[in-house]
Amino acid sequence: RPNIRYERNSVMAQKLGQELEYLMSHESGLFGTKAIDTHAQLFIVDRKNDPVTPLLTQWTYHALLYELIGINNGRIDLSHVPGIRPEVKEVMLSQDQDTFFKQSQHLNFGDLGASIKKFVEMYQTNTKSHHQIESIADMKRFVEAYPEFRKLSGNVTKHVTLVGELSRLVAERHLLAVSELEQSLACNEQHNSDLKALRALISNAKITAENKVRCAILYALRYERAQGNATAELKQLLTSSGVDADQVASIDVVLRYAGVSERQSDLFQNENLFSRGRSIFKGLQGVENVYTQHTPALAEMVEQIVRGKQGLHWQERLPNLDPKARPPLLGNENGMHNQDIIVFVVGGVTMEEEMAVAKLNEKFASQNVRLLIGGTSIHTSSSFLAELSTTFFP
Repeated sequence: RPNIRYERNSVMAQKLGQELEYLMSHESGLFGTKAIDTHAQLFIVDRKNDPVTPLLTQWTYHALLYELIGINNGRIDLSHVPGIRPEVKEVMLSQDQDTFFKQSQHLNFGDLGASIKKFVEMYQTNTKSHHQIESIADMKRFVEAYPEFRKLSGNVTKHVTLVGELSRLVAERHLLAVSELEQSLACNEQHNSDLKALRALISNAKITAENKVRCAILYALRYERAQGNATAELKQLLTSSGVDADQVASIDVVLRYAGVSERQSDLFQNENLFSRGRSIFKGLQGVENVYTQHTPALAEMVEQIVRGKQGLHWQERLPNLDPKARPPLLGNENGMHNQDIIVFVVGGVTMEEEMAVAKLNEKFASQNVRLLIGGTSIHTSSSFLAELSTTFFP
């Protein structure tokens, strides 16, 4: 039986913890009668304390497939793709049966291109083919030109097709430009330049309404209390550029759900002088690239807890459900060891958070810390906003 902690400002997290505790107490056949296991922790957190992560374009292979094409019970429907061949109208993804996917699911889009090229070249070597390959388009032409290749290597064909479709969608929706602004809004405090870039993006007819609204919501969240806040102007600009009224209203929906008065943490590190200083310093650190600057708040929380940092802060923010419980204190200077930690997100988890936890599992393996993440759903940006629109009406 794990010790249960919940985010203090979340009635939903506390209620879920209470129901789970009741279930464990009354189902001794499943959970045993043993007292709380000091080596198992369950943290129940609330999506409203980090509304930013589900609004961002996520650039890993698995996340892009989930966001842009859609994955349903491991199946991907490609029947709508222009010029798709019958044998790949529907494909399966499985870590157990697909080595390439298992190795590449957390690669960012730039590294993915190099990985799929190496995958095809390896097959070429095995089949003594000498077709020149320099781009995704070359890979697709190679697959089209060799029927026996499609027949013998369905797995390679599948991933060339998937990566080709992702490349098409990224270009068609101008996601690189959108993502650059998203990351700036999520990670950097530069109001004037962000506002200028956002006005230009909203006025750009090539950008989809959904992406315009996502960036406007990120602006509204970050600069909610900023002097010169221009959220009202941006809503008017969205309306004049043809964005549906319900989509524009989602800006107020998100603020009502997860605005600064609803969140427990200083998410953007801009609420006071000291946190602004930390934010500036953080912005000076090296990042992999401009599209992957953001780190989910959940990942930062887990890493600090496992390392034994800011213990008093986390003990206050994540109180024990049972005040009489005596689990390990958060903030032990030696960090956590020999722990199973489950993080459950009320309001849904994202692929970016799943990837971050996978990396933390690798980092803390030497401390025998095992992390597991779950949530009420797995969100894309569209599913997150759709869920909120049915719960927090405009």
